[in-house]
Amino acid sequence: MRKKIVAGNWKMNTTLPEGLALAKGLDEALKGKTLRCEVVIGTPFTHLASIAAAIDTKRIAVAAENAADQVSGAFTGEVSAAMVASTGATYVILGHSERRAYYHETPAILKKKVELALANGLTPIFCIGEVLEEREKGIHFEVVDSQIKESLFDLSPEDFSKIVLAYEPVWAIGTGKTATAAQAQEMHAHIRQTLAGKYGKTIADDTSILYGGSCNAGNAKELFSNPDVDGGLIGGASLGVDKFLPIIEAW
Repeated sequence: MRKKIVAGNWKMNTTLPEGLALAKGLDEALKGKTLRCEVVIGTPFTHLASIAAAIDTKRIAVAAENAADQVSGAFTGEVSAAMVASTGATYVILGHSERRAYYHETPAILKKKVELALANGLTPIFCIGEVLEEREKGIHFEVVDSQIKESLFDLSPEDFSKIVLAYEPVWAIGTGKTATAAQAQEMHAHIRQTLAGKYGKTIADDTSILYGGSCNAGNAKELFSNPDVDGGLIGGASLGVDKFLPIIEAW
């Protein structure tokens, strides 16, 4: 049975003291609760080691928001997958639409990042999704298929089975727009069909596919009720315990 996951993506928000307070507050709020999903928080690089040491990582897993496409060396300012793993983080968010758009991360770069993450024992949360123009042209399925195939389909079945996917309709991130539950289910089912064509039904059925477009306390339950939606990659609503906790509890 595939894993249900609610993952926060803090993006470039919170100072280290603020981030520690947020992580500890969430950890405290989850104490004694029976969780029906895995909880992950994606924090800035500067926070990873401190937060991993300050919370119960059996209750809340820690993710980096990125990792380099190089092993080590003269790459000033970059953070390698090995460095991320050494902090106690166990997940890494890769291929987010903001990284693709603002930092020009190509499928080839992302392919290398995924390989290095896996080699260092990290679980990639690999983001895919179309912009509004692509949705309006009716090519959203082709766009998402291409993003998956170009970066992930050279992986062995064993390695691919370690990937978590996050479908993020770019037109619904931070805009207040949300794909309807039906639109989310339609794309998630299509993605699963694409995976089955390459890796077979068992791996496709076991792959967790998260929804990542303006998911909040008000719509989480409806989104998560879809058979192919296995949780959420949550942006702004993960920056407050009072907003994030109801999404976790939607399971």
